[in-house]
Amino acid sequence: VQLQASGGGLVQAGDSLRLSCAASGRTFSDYAMGWFRQALGKEREFVAAISWSSDSTHYKDSVKGRFTISRDNAKNTGYLQMNSLKPEDTAIYYCAASRFNSIVTSTKDYHYWGQGTLVTVSS
Repeated sequence: VQLQASGGGLVQAGDSLRLSCAASGRTFSDYAMGWFRQALGKEREFVAAISWSSDSTHYKDSVKGRFTISRDNAKNTGYLQMNSLKPEDTAIYYCAASRFNSIVTSTKDYHYWGQGTLVTVSS
């Protein structure tokens, strides 16, 4: 499956952004989906994940209550709604798809990756 992330940009602290992840090539609903981010000079880290059926989600502690992951299998698209953004959320955000049916949080468990979209939050 091919993934393309979009929706990043430059915002101020407290603002919101919605990232999208468009999937093509294979049946999107066959895969669990996750969002990761990588800040300058840091390793890629897990942000959020959602099961193929949307019945399960999981979040990094620091984004709980601010970020919401969702998906629309009919549109082959996943989303990450980010509210109350903070400067520490600044990073390149990547969407990924996993062949595992359950929620997974390690980069090693994801088989397909999008190209990333930059989110910059100014203070």
